[in-house]
Amino acid sequence: MRALVAVKRVIDYAVKIRVKPDHSGVDTAGVKMSMNPFCEIAVEEAVRLKEKGVVTEIVAVSVGPQTSQETLRTALAMGADRAIHVKIDGEVRSLGVAKLLKAVADLEKPDLFFLGKQAIDDDSNQTGQMLAALMGRPQAAFASKVVLDGGRATVTREIDGGLETMAADLPMIITTDLRLNEPRYATLPNIMKAKKKKIDATDPATLGVDVASKVKTIKVSEPPVRQGGGKVEDVAGLVKGLQDKGLI
Repeated sequence: MRALVAVKRVIDYAVKIRVKPDHSGVDTAGVKMSMNPFCEIAVEEAVRLKEKGVVTEIVAVSVGPQTSQETLRTALAMGADRAIHVKIDGEVRSLGVAKLLKAVADLEKPDLFFLGKQAIDDDSNQTGQMLAALMGRPQAAFASKVVLDGGRATVTREIDGGLETMAADLPMIITTDLRLNEPRYATLPNIMKAKKKKIDATDPATLGVDVASKVKTIKVSEPPVRQGGGKVEDVAGLVKGLQDKGLI
């Protein structure tokens, strides 16, 4: 059984985001980059399934510039067997990424396709769903538990107010949520081994995919600075303060 895992290179979650002076986007110059945390969970789940003997091969795939290979090396160090880099400079929207992933899936014929439920840079939460639609295959988003039995997957997913359990035949697209697992740290020996593992390179033209987007980013702005709080002597003072501000 082959599993494809999509991984994305994003600004590290611990870094304070800076907006470019012209408000055209986020400033990434000199900023620490890392694998999207939800993608780490997707890689970890595929590796655990391989350790159980369910999955036989894990292929990591990333769409982005040359530096995306660093993220693929991390996936290889975590346990992926090989990697595919779809090289493209500039911004690619969710639909473009989904089209590229479908083209890769058409070549690789995976039984499972894992993605993080969303990327922490754009928070779109769209690529997995779009990929499932393009492939015409079942999907389970926000997975918190995955059980495979033969050619069928049973997935517990988090929904508002509770959990939902669903089952579908493979091939299947699964997007991973926070509580699915806790990703492992890549060990130094595995990091060194990952440097020797194969990364196949391709591009949208080779895959025959048009990633042109009809959506354009107009402006990116930082959130307004939060105002400091104040102290009141009693409930009456609190009520009066809220009334003065027109809140009640």
